[in-house]
Amino acid sequence: MVVTIDAADSCSSCSHRVQTLKLPMTISLPEGLTAETKMLSGWGRTNPVTCQVVQPSSVEQLQELIRGAPPNSLIARGLGRSYGDAAQLKDGTVIELPAFDRIELDPSSSTVTAGAGVSFDQILRVIVPAGFFLPVTPGTRNVTVGGAIAADVHGKNHHVDGSFGNHVQRLLLVDANGDLRELTPSGRGSFDEAEFFWATVGGMGLTGVIVEATFSLIPITNSLISVDTTRYQDLETLMAAMVEADSKYRYSVAWVDSLDPKGRGVLTCGDHATAKALPKDKQADPLFYDPKARASAPPFLPGGLLNKFTVRAFNEAWYLKAPKHRVGELQEISPFFHPLDGVQDWNRIYGAAGFLQYQFAVPNEAAHLVAHTLEALRKVGAPSFLTVLKRFGQSNPAPLSFPMPGWTLAADVPAGVSGLLEVLDELDEQVADVGGRLYLAKDSRQSKKIFKQSYPRFFERNKLHTKQEINSAFKSDIYNRCIG
Repeated sequence: MVVTIDAADSCSSCSHRVQTLKLPMTISLPEGLTAETKMLSGWGRTNPVTCQVVQPSSVEQLQELIRGAPPNSLIARGLGRSYGDAAQLKDGTVIELPAFDRIELDPSSSTVTAGAGVSFDQILRVIVPAGFFLPVTPGTRNVTVGGAIAADVHGKNHHVDGSFGNHVQRLLLVDANGDLRELTPSGRGSFDEAEFFWATVGGMGLTGVIVEATFSLIPITNSLISVDTTRYQDLETLMAAMVEADSKYRYSVAWVDSLDPKGRGVLTCGDHATAKALPKDKQADPLFYDPKARASAPPFLPGGLLNKFTVRAFNEAWYLKAPKHRVGELQEISPFFHPLDGVQDWNRIYGAAGFLQYQFAVPNEAAHLVAHTLEALRKVGAPSFLTVLKRFGQSNPAPLSFPMPGWTLAADVPAGVSGLLEVLDELDEQVADVGGRLYLAKDSRQSKKIFKQSYPRFFERNKLHTKQEINSAFKSDIYNRCIG
């Protein structure tokens, strides 16, 4: 049986920061396609730029737009959850795809086919009641299918299941010549097609516009997660426990107190709950799923609200709130996988200056950089209450995919901290020197030098951007900053 659903409603909690401006259009548009000039930024609310935003209503209209576009003028955008400048193009044209909203669930093959403009939130509302879960989900459900592929998003289960691109079976993409192409991981016998597929996975929208994808799902018997939580008083013990958890749990993540010199933290591990574990009050409707945002951050907050004193108080309360050791707690999907989605527009808490997320991955032998980075951020006075540590498993063939076997640390810090950029530049060098890299979907400031050192496969194996059959229609601010 195949179930087809239109998911036309966009998610109100993930609207991007916009300001309508009266500026001339940058390219001519196909008949029936209108544009609006807006100021866009990433989720970190830094580096806003003016762009012409269009929303094609069909593949044919999208193809016509691309064929008539000049070089270096287009980039696709999902729900604006890239923290930096990956989904914007100064004075260029940004393509949004809310009309590409089809969701087709095939329970017999445990797959779903979805339009690129469909959000994970919309998909979860369809698949969870039907007994399925996403193969990989990041820390927010407010990302689109196209964006998830373009960033090759990862989650708490990378050490077991890899990143999102590992589970994509096919995708449809309009390339820079306006041609609609079906791509698969194997290329169906064509090396170039397989190469193009993996260049698109994690490729930050630079190979074309994804319009649809088919990917596998995880069968589940209920919508609850069985969770084990443990507090650790120092980072070394915490990290040792995380390595041990690799073989025991499908999902694993740690929160670290960034202001504590010992690096105390809370490790949360889980698996999909078994039917036997359900309490009686859940057995009547075991697949019930109804996530809600509980509050909204106010639109204007003082820039100094987050400082080392307020963050220290928050971290103390968060650490003590966690149980010393609790096993088998049943949690709903939303608080376990997407806790920040409970507060709409939470990025506003950093004030008008916005924030940076510094996220890097390093191999196991460079685990010392986790503690070193936390110490460097403490010394410069960069307060972070959102500091997350995860384990990564094997990489996939995508040249721009972020995960590698080892560790990833992510810390959100206010953008206006004095001396922060200089410290991050030093950390960049150390991460790159050990074979690590920064996450392109979160980055807003790394240099061309660091990018070239950190992503050598992009230059060694991904030559698609220089082939004659692919022109240079697609560019973005992160491309111009790191590559162009």
